[in-house]
Amino acid sequence: MGKQFVLIFLLLFVSFQSTAQRNVTDSTIGTPWVSINYGASFTDGDLINRHGFMNHAGMFGGYKTKRNWIYGAEASYLFGNDIRVSGLFDHLVDEKGTITDQNGDIATVLLYSRGLSINGSVGKILPILNPNPNSGVYLSLGIGFLAHKIRIETQEQVVPQLELDYRKGYDRLSQGLNLTQFIGYAFMANKGFVNFYGGLYFQEGFTYNSRDVFFDQPNVPVSSEQMLDLQYGVRLAWLIPVYKRKPKEFYFN
Repeated sequence: MGKQFVLIFLLLFVSFQSTAQRNVTDSTIGTPWVSINYGASFTDGDLINRHGFMNHAGMFGGYKTKRNWIYGAEASYLFGNDIRVSGLFDHLVDEKGTITDQNGDIATVLLYSRGLSINGSVGKILPILNPNPNSGVYLSLGIGFLAHKIRIETQEQVVPQLELDYRKGYDRLSQGLNLTQFIGYAFMANKGFVNFYGGLYFQEGFTYNSRDVFFDQPNVPVSSEQMLDLQYGVRLAWLIPVYKRKPKEFYFN
């Protein structure tokens, strides 16, 4: 985590040092774009049968051209705790309705949603309702990779049936192609740190099961059919533009 904080600090420092060297008021500029973003996502399609509400936290890195086109790549970490798969450990529950660890104590088994998406994207800022030519309605499309699974935690206890590779028989790992769309508003301030974009985003994952067997359903063949994993929600991002310094002017008598 220390390296990430150093990177963020350096980006902030560059942005601060460059604030006085830009002119976005009356001209469209080309500049690197780096953002830290958060998304709140609802699920649909096949995904809703496994996961409910999910959070997205990630970063975007790219470049905005003088024509307000934005090219870049983003990576997002998906997380949540709304698991929709029922009866996952029914065969591990004893007559008292509990799961026991290797010492015979009642085990606490926690389930979480986890995932990752990595996408390349192309976007466009339309100078509508804008304070300067670099702000306005922001549209983008992306394509990349999506993976999601159920994370199983037994804390400090040891449940032999749920340790190490045995967890793979329950995690429902799925991976595949990912498509994204975004519509919102991007704002680049004439001065200061108030640079952001926000709006609605949509995501369609065309995934496949990555496991050959589900231990909770050993006699049921794992489907090899493609799944349609839908997500939609809102995304907010703090934009850290990095501007080139203007050359210093020297005067000689």
